[in-house]
Amino acid sequence: MQTTPSPRRLPRPLSALRSLLVSGAGGGLVLMASAVLALIVANGPLGPAYAQALHAAIGPMSLLHWINDGLMAVFFLLVGLEIKREVLDGGLRTWPDRALPGIAALGGMAVPALVYVAINAGTPATLRGWAIPAATDIAFALGVLGLLGSRAPVSLKVFLTALAILDDLGAVLIIALFYTADLSWPVLGLAAAVLAMLVTLNRVGLRRLGPYLILGAALWLLVLRSGLHATVAGVLLALAIPLRASPGRPDDSRSPLHRLEHALQPWVAYLILPVFGFANAGVSLAGLEAGALLAPVTLGVASGLFVGKQIGVLGGIWLAVRAGVAHKPAGAGWRHIYGVSLLCGIGFTMSLFIGGLAFARQPEFDTETKLGVLAGSLLSTLAGALVLSLGSRRGAPG
Repeated sequence: MQTTPSPRRLPRPLSALRSLLVSGAGGGLVLMASAVLALIVANGPLGPAYAQALHAAIGPMSLLHWINDGLMAVFFLLVGLEIKREVLDGGLRTWPDRALPGIAALGGMAVPALVYVAINAGTPATLRGWAIPAATDIAFALGVLGLLGSRAPVSLKVFLTALAILDDLGAVLIIALFYTADLSWPVLGLAAAVLAMLVTLNRVGLRRLGPYLILGAALWLLVLRSGLHATVAGVLLALAIPLRASPGRPDDSRSPLHRLEHALQPWVAYLILPVFGFANAGVSLAGLEAGALLAPVTLGVASGLFVGKQIGVLGGIWLAVRAGVAHKPAGAGWRHIYGVSLLCGIGFTMSLFIGGLAFARQPEFDTETKLGVLAGSLLSTLAGALVLSLGSRRGAPG
């Protein structure tokens, strides 16, 4: 009796972030809801309890510090895993693949920073916040694109993902280079030794995740104590996680990096980022004076996100295409590209995070930073969604 061979199982998707490109906006929607909830709670009867809970001490740090330094290290671990996978074996593996999103990301970081500096040039105390509008929130931006469904070409979503990944890489470098406290060189040396051990595990071919995660926890603690921001440890750990399931084999679902990425993605999208958003987006409007809306920090951040991002990203893409360095994403016209350039102004998570670092010793600018981030991100969301919707209905000329 002849048996019918069982059909081959298709491999799992290679990228956790790519699996969101077509499936929708789940994580982004939860993040949006957490921001709205934070504003409601901060301005309601529970407002004082909300603020008190965030600053309650839990061991050596407050609850807010555990969220920003601990949970966000896991987010940066996921970011690092995606950067490594895309650069070595994904959509950014060749220089032509990196050209368009790279140029767009560079423009999208430089121009918003210049806009902020121009507005704050007369107030030197606030210049430290120049990097706040330079970031793009990938979950939020992809969430808006997910809501638009088929009106946004998949190639546009892939392009936005690549751009945001490179943007995140730039944000990590900015945090490490410009927002670092006084360094403890002995502790930093111990952190380097742990990192060397992680690299050695990779080199000798260890494929079990347990040892990497144990050493990663030690690395996080040492980086936290060294003066570098603790989230840098997440990226460093990610770079040491093996990409291959076994030496010489192509990436597949058994690779340590792939397994860890897929394990972390739902926790980051549906727990860590919403918790961060809830803890950091709650700005009390009670007693808020009109001057706060026109303060240099508020205007600099909001203008950098809404005006600077669209000019920097769209201008970078236009220059790259005109110079023949790169081509537009397949099936995308200039209206699509302009819409995505607007969506890049959704800085939310990363902008709030950098704002907390920039003004850690100047809490008087906390409210202005949050107002600027929320205003710039909201304007970018509404304008981007409108442009993409109109462009889809009328047809977007190439």
